[in-house]
Amino acid sequence: MRSAARAERAELDAAGVTDPVLRADYLRCRALHAAHGRTYFLATRLLPAPRRVHVHALYGFARYADEIVDHPDEAVSDPAARLDALGAALRAALTGPAPDAPPVVRAVAHTARTYGLAPELFGDFLASMRMDLTVTGYADDAALARYVHGSAEVIGLQMVPVLGTVGPRAEAEPYAALLGVAFQITNFLRDVGEDLDRGRVYLPADELAAFGVDRELLRWCRDRRRPDPRVRRALAHLVARTHGTYRRAERGIELLEPASRACVEAARRLYEGVLDEIADADYDVLSRRVSVPTRRRVAVAVPGMARALAARATDRPHRSG
Repeated sequence: MRSAARAERAELDAAGVTDPVLRADYLRCRALHAAHGRTYFLATRLLPAPRRVHVHALYGFARYADEIVDHPDEAVSDPAARLDALGAALRAALTGPAPDAPPVVRAVAHTARTYGLAPELFGDFLASMRMDLTVTGYADDAALARYVHGSAEVIGLQMVPVLGTVGPRAEAEPYAALLGVAFQITNFLRDVGEDLDRGRVYLPADELAAFGVDRELLRWCRDRRRPDPRVRRALAHLVARTHGTYRRAERGIELLEPASRACVEAARRLYEGVLDEIADADYDVLSRRVSVPTRRRVAVAVPGMARALAARATDRPHRSG
C-alpha cells in the first residue's frame, strides 16, 4: 500500500500538480481507472509519469458520466438532470475555479486547460451519454456511428495532445479516432449480454438481420444461456470487421511521440486480444463474459515496458499543433 501511494505521489509530482485539492481530484480519477478500466490502466503504466495523470483524468470523467447512465440513482435525481448538471459543472470548470464541482470534473478541466482540449469534444461525449437514456438500438452503421463519435472517437482525439505527435497533430487524429472506434466496438461485442440486460443492443440491426438475428433471438439466448449458430455467425462477421478497424488504426501509432507508442501499442494488442478470446469462446458472449487472461496481459506488458523505457531514454517531446 505504501509503495502504491508513493507511486501515485510521484506521478503527480512529475506532472507538476502541487495543489492538495487538485492532487486528491487526480487520485480519485486514478482510482476509477484502476478499478474499472484494467486493460487500459495497465497500458497507461507504460507512459511517462507526467502523462499518466492526464489519461487517468480523461478516463475518470468518462467513467463518472457512464456510471450516471448505467447505474442511475433515482433517489437523488434523474440521470438526465445529473448529466445536465455534470455538463454545466464542466463548462464552469473549463473557464475558471469550480470548488463545488465533482473531483473528476476539476481534474479533467485541469487536463483540458493543460493540453488545450476542445470543449466541443466534451460536449459531443455528453451528447452520446444522453443517447443512452433514450436510444435502445441502432438500425445500421450510420446510426451507430453518430453514437460512437461521441462515446469513442472524441476520446481518441482528446488523447492525441496528451500522447504527443512527431508531426502535425491533424495527421494523427483520424487514426486515434479510428482506434477509439475499434476499442468501443470490441466492448460492444464483449458486453452484448450485459448491455441487453440494460435494454440496449449496440450492434447494428441490419448487420444482425443479415444472419437471421434480432433482439428477440439475443434475448432468448441470454435467458437460456444457450448459443445459436445464427448469433455465432453474426458475431464472427463483426469480430472480423473489427480486426480490420484495428489494422487501419495501427498505422497511426508511428505518428505519436516515441515515449507514447508502447502504451498505445499495448492497449491495441490487449483490446484486440478480447476479440481473440471471443473467437476462442466460440462467440458465446451471451452466457459468459470473456476477458484477456493474466498470462496474455503479462506477455504484452513486459516487452512493452522494455520498449517504453528505451523510448524514454532517447525521446525528445514534440508539441506539434
